[in-house]
Amino acid sequence: MFDSEFSSIEFAGMKLANRFALAPMTRVSAQANGRANELMVDHYKRYAEGGFSLIITEGIYPDQDASQGYENQPGLADALQVESWVPVIKAVHGAGAKIIAQLMHAGAQMQYNRFDKQPLGVTAQKPVGKPLGLYGDQEAWLEPKVMDESDFERVLNGFLHGIRGAVEAGFDGVELHGANGYLLNEILSTHFNTRDDKWGGEMQRRAQFVIDVVKAAREMVADDFVLGIRLSQITITDPDYQWPEGEEGFNWLVQALAEAGIDYIHTTDNDANRPALKDGARSLAEVVRDAGIPLIVNGGIDGTNYAKMAAHYPGALLALGKAALADPQFVKKVEDGDKPDALDFAMLQPIANVENEMRWRAEQED
Repeated sequence: MFDSEFSSIEFAGMKLANRFALAPMTRVSAQANGRANELMVDHYKRYAEGGFSLIITEGIYPDQDASQGYENQPGLADALQVESWVPVIKAVHGAGAKIIAQLMHAGAQMQYNRFDKQPLGVTAQKPVGKPLGLYGDQEAWLEPKVMDESDFERVLNGFLHGIRGAVEAGFDGVELHGANGYLLNEILSTHFNTRDDKWGGEMQRRAQFVIDVVKAAREMVADDFVLGIRLSQITITDPDYQWPEGEEGFNWLVQALAEAGIDYIHTTDNDANRPALKDGARSLAEVVRDAGIPLIVNGGIDGTNYAKMAAHYPGALLALGKAALADPQFVKKVEDGDKPDALDFAMLQPIANVENEMRWRAEQED
């Protein structure tokens, strides 16, 4: 039996003040060289001060190859980038929260990269739809370079390099980005992964590289350093994709990741309770919940349903994206019985960075 979602909880080895987490959101607000800055210090600190007990950063690129996906995306690829995160981490810790670095390889969803002009893909398949205008002005997806054996090795080493940087900077853990159409998600997806070598085929074969990354990371870091992964079927431009293996395949993946050493699984969907898996009635989050693996659930959680979601997923963390963006004081407000602010997408125009958001907020106060 779990206490209120506002009660303290131990999750994946972390002692947290409550069950609310800030979901990772791309904010393209770092310096051009990928270093975190004072704007980002204030950005993450205000969520910790607003009551979120766990902060998960936006996707951070881990290497100086093809992992960067957006202009002004932060990195953990060199010593100065690592050092630049220290003030962010200290500010979040000082406000009483934990902070986890989400590590992301853009894969075929590259919209900008200052190291490599061509995306790296598991095949030459491009994403569906068009690039997101909120994060840049690229009008069409580029043709990916197909990964060869040496590329798989470089990507693995890139993730490990980023994890070392996260440890050095003082993060409480890392979250591998295996969702939303980025490289690890592409490797799991039959839309992208149509390979006929050892990296393609059924779920057990497609997932092998992801499992290899988890195993290598687990062997490298201390037991008390948190290692999580975010998973989805859908991508940022394709809300309908499903794994052909359905619920049975996803249940296998969840168990395999746990055996490989993952500390938690973070599921995301447009609606967290959507029965999205083929040949099954459960949501992604329900499969992880029923497997008894620490769960972070994301997808449509707001001021109207957070209590029901907390009850439906006992012991899970509730990761808020849009609702948090609308009101960084969300947790404190709902705990006090106050209504949080609604999201006005005008704050994200013309680019969804923190500077435009803060300008919009200042205008509302005038």
